[in-house]
Amino acid sequence: MSGSAADIRWMRVALGLGARGMGRVWPNPAVGCVIVAGGRVVGRGWTQDGGRPHAEVMALAQAGPAARGATAHVTLEPCNHHGATGPCSEALIAAGVARVVIACGDPHAVARGGAARLRAAGIAVTEGVCRAEAEAAHRGFFLRVGQGRPMLTLKLAVSGDGRIATATGESQWITGPAARAWVHGARARHDAVLVGAGTARADDPSLTVRGLGIAHQPVRVVLSRRLDLPADSALMRTAGDVPVWLCHGPEAPEAARAAWDAAGARRIEVSAGSGGQLDLGEVMAALGEAGLTRVFCEGGGTLAAGLLASDLVDELAVISAGLVIGAEGTPAVGAMGIAALAEAPRFDLRETRALGGDVLALWSR
Repeated sequence: MSGSAADIRWMRVALGLGARGMGRVWPNPAVGCVIVAGGRVVGRGWTQDGGRPHAEVMALAQAGPAARGATAHVTLEPCNHHGATGPCSEALIAAGVARVVIACGDPHAVARGGAARLRAAGIAVTEGVCRAEAEAAHRGFFLRVGQGRPMLTLKLAVSGDGRIATATGESQWITGPAARAWVHGARARHDAVLVGAGTARADDPSLTVRGLGIAHQPVRVVLSRRLDLPADSALMRTAGDVPVWLCHGPEAPEAARAAWDAAGARRIEVSAGSGGQLDLGEVMAALGEAGLTRVFCEGGGTLAAGLLASDLVDELAVISAGLVIGAEGTPAVGAMGIAALAEAPRFDLRETRALGGDVLALWSR
């Protein structure tokens, strides 16, 4: 890791600030910026809701004249293009900062080049400070730019033997209140929450963030090939208040299309893949085209199996409860046709922690 101990310290502060924008700034990245002069913070900022203003602009506005001669720590290379506003690289030059510390470069072909522009203006630039942490924080943005799809986190809340319901379908609640609070926080940190039609029919979920005092809500995405969802569902009733996007196939009936249109939902038609189900690669590409960078999938088992088999899961969040349901219970993941262990998708363990009486394990691809 390059940079001094002070650079690392302030960059981690900037990363913490940037995290405040997660789930709220798409299609832009959630960037953080800290401006330091004489060992103290004179300005701080993070990308605002909807992606504007950018973090650097917010921090410079707070710093005012104190930015002259100061050091700016930014979690992503300052942008270098004229869009809705001028480039952040230009704003930093105009403010008279003496040095800019950058965690990682911007992969966007239009926006990148800020570091070179800063150097050309005589500003000292240090790159790569906390690079791995920043790349993890901006992973959804990087995937959308590089692969045209958002990052996907698959959440599984399971019994100790990997079941999500009893044989009769009872599932509330396998995990406890601390685990459910974590899930609401995870929803808030993602641009969208994704479920399959089976989960939408069985649970009638609202998929909103509740109990955290957060007004902002993620987009709610449902995959339903034929739009065969209940007309009186919570999602249809609230589609005019909190965004609902429906990914469906070309065979969805016109009456169902019209009903969801009238309710205020957004429909995205995609092709059918092998087996007649929606092509999940095309679904993810469509969500990326629509601007999403971070998607949180909450089931069900068929969708989870399809995403895993299609190599579309980037983060795996498994919450395990201390109870056993047995083989007759519903498995968390549907059939994947795996005959050998070498065919099974594997993830690297990143973190474990207790959530009340449950255990959360976070895994990364």
